[in-house]
Amino acid sequence: MADQLPPLQTLRAFEATGRRLSMTLAAQELHLTHGAVSRQIKALEDHLGVPLFRRLTRRIELTDAGQAFFSTVTRLLSELAREAEELRRKNDTSRLVVNCSVSFASKWLTQRLHRLMATSPDLDIHLEVTDAPVDFAAGHVDVALRYGDGEYAFAASERIMNETVSPVCSPDYRDRMGGFHAMDDLAKCQLIHEIGMNTTWERWFAMMALPYPGRRGPGYSHGSMSIDAAVRGAGVALGRSVLVAEDLAAGRLISLFPQATLEVEWGYDLIYRIGNQDHPKVRIFRDWILRELREFTRSTQP
Repeated sequence: MADQLPPLQTLRAFEATGRRLSMTLAAQELHLTHGAVSRQIKALEDHLGVPLFRRLTRRIELTDAGQAFFSTVTRLLSELAREAEELRRKNDTSRLVVNCSVSFASKWLTQRLHRLMATSPDLDIHLEVTDAPVDFAAGHVDVALRYGDGEYAFAASERIMNETVSPVCSPDYRDRMGGFHAMDDLAKCQLIHEIGMNTTWERWFAMMALPYPGRRGPGYSHGSMSIDAAVRGAGVALGRSVLVAEDLAAGRLISLFPQATLEVEWGYDLIYRIGNQDHPKVRIFRDWILRELREFTRSTQP
């Protein structure tokens, strides 16, 4: 079979030329001369026994056979590159790619990640911040942190921290409103909403046996944004305990009714590829974040 395959360098030259429809640009991309690319294309055409390009006066274009072969070569080279990257990743114990949701990264993780770097200086840590679903099949993410229900397709997960919610606002907003003496005082407030949150203000009012005053106030797509709005004095947010902890400790926010705290079904999950839990760098990250969470829980308990 090996003698039936074209040389790899001819396929790379063909793919670059077919993609750019220019031997000159392909040569620049591959750091070759125009003549070298031309010779490799000719060698490939001789090997296959068919012309792959039409040489026109000032341009080239793929023949029908060239177009069909280009689609196949592009797909196979992409698959080969992906598999090669996957093999490199599996054997790379130093590069750790952590994928984290926006709110948890901005309000919790980034303030602590330097301590992992200090205790594990050999790790080359890369943090990706996004709320998009993680595709572990793509191969480059080692661990992910998400706020959710614990169900993630084609991945293993473990719950690392639960959360509660309660009303919070800035000291300035409390003073402007003349203070809050009873929970039904919240009905006269500007309520800050987190869009997509499973525990909403409507549910909180229902659990407190209070009439819901209606959706009055701004909505934000991320919990960190709704908390920042509360810090700026925009109203009262239904603060998620993990995300508001730093602002409460610093006095930027105050808890209005600590007794009106609700447990929520969602929590923070550590997610990784199925069967990858014993990879050395995954174990290092897991052990570190569990230590950090124990210290965080201890420091925020009354």
